[in-house]
Amino acid sequence: MKIKHIFFDLDHTLWDFEKNSNLTFAQLFKEQKIQLNVSDFLTRYTPINFNYWKLYREDKISKEDLRYGRLKDTFEILKYEIEDDLIDVLSEEYIRVLPSHNHLFEGVIELLDYLQSKYTLHIITNGFEEVQNLKLKTSGIKKYFDQIITSETVGVKKPNPKIFMHALDLAKTTAQNSMMIGDSLEADIIGALNCGIASIHFTTGVKGANEKKYTSVASLLEIKQYI
Repeated sequence: MKIKHIFFDLDHTLWDFEKNSNLTFAQLFKEQKIQLNVSDFLTRYTPINFNYWKLYREDKISKEDLRYGRLKDTFEILKYEIEDDLIDVLSEEYIRVLPSHNHLFEGVIELLDYLQSKYTLHIITNGFEEVQNLKLKTSGIKKYFDQIITSETVGVKKPNPKIFMHALDLAKTTAQNSMMIGDSLEADIIGALNCGIASIHFTTGVKGANEKKYTSVASLLEIKQYI
């Protein structure tokens, strides 16, 4: 197997979504005078957001449902009275402000510098089209990638095989010459493996067990040991 192309997920893999999201909420709560402790809010919001994204991947809810519902449910659990109009404002402002925070995981630049000289790099993301390119640009890593494939442009989301096959076509490569690196076992790793693409699972600090079908790494720089 001769790897020539590497496909990365973006959020939770290269771009530190949790940190940037937390900073965004802290900014918005201050601007909109939301009288809630941000840490308390995030404790409730994080699992709710995770579940909403799962429903979105499975095409059970719309993008608008995700943006509004995750906030509405969190405020309700916290018994915080808030007008629907303000939730709508927060949902829109969150998307606008989020890309202005651009923290990356430790080792991202070093890893991309290392890989760029050996492989052609690409992005495959389920994130919203209007913000993913901004995240790449403001964090300074867009220059590393040849093709940037979003689920909204393809019309399906990872782990649907169509998005991986579309990515291979755009990159003018084959599954046998490609590798996928991402944090989601379901969307990134299993999705890619089902298309015959070798995979590395980034477990964001928690060392996972290496499986026969894929490798797990707890830090991004570990990837240099395998490719």
